[in-house]
Amino acid sequence: MNHAKPSGPVRVALLGATGRMGRSLLRAIHDSTDFEVAGALASAESPSLGQDVGSMATLGRIFGTAVTADRAEALAGAHVAIDFSVAAAVDQNIAAAVTAGCALLVGTTGLSSETMMLLEMAAQRIAVLRAANTSLGINLLRRLVAQAAASLPGEYDIEVLEAHHRYKVDAPSGTALLLGEAAAEARGSRLPTTVSTERAAGARRAGDIGFASIRGGDIAGDHTVLLAGPGERIELTHRAHDRMTFAYGALRAASWLRGARPGLYTMDDVLGPV
Repeated sequence: MNHAKPSGPVRVALLGATGRMGRSLLRAIHDSTDFEVAGALASAESPSLGQDVGSMATLGRIFGTAVTADRAEALAGAHVAIDFSVAAAVDQNIAAAVTAGCALLVGTTGLSSETMMLLEMAAQRIAVLRAANTSLGINLLRRLVAQAAASLPGEYDIEVLEAHHRYKVDAPSGTALLLGEAAAEARGSRLPTTVSTERAAGARRAGDIGFASIRGGDIAGDHTVLLAGPGERIELTHRAHDRMTFAYGALRAASWLRGARPGLYTMDDVLGPV
């Protein structure tokens, strides 16, 4: 076992508390007795500053925690910080978590290579979990994709198709890249540093892993990995019907992360051994 299991509710600091995922996490905490809101961080321009998080999320409950733009205040007394903010804010959030000695779960996607290096450095001092997607089902799908890619011959072409709501900024999604990386690693290769959703003219190159992205409406998240070979194809699909599935997965990961030793973890650690 790599960490102890302290008793009592997990005190969570929400970084990006006023966003879609932040509000979903508040609803999930509202429905649970296993978690408490220790702090709630928003940008200095947020109109919600100073509001109780329960009022901000229209939950009909007073949590006794106000939305703040002060990272130290938001992290004070927290066991775990959950970051679903924006990529530009993550570097400062990492530094604040290290200073506070608080475990950190980063679910924000579209991170730069420099930010990824900061996460690795922070993991030498605190427990860090990097999750492109906190859904337990998606992380099980990643395992299945790796198994399928390793089992089938290279003539089976691999394509990753993903769809998200109209406000999703990065493409391919972090989850699509997670699935593509699983397939590439299972075949002994790596994805290129820059991946495009644009299909170049001409025949498909052998060994490529392709990506296609759709943006529209309020799609929570659909991901399909297609393995197409001679005379047949296999489709491995996950559909998220509600954003709450990511919130419940993030809280499960936060509970696992509480008390973990310094290190860099993934949702695979939360799922446990096969």
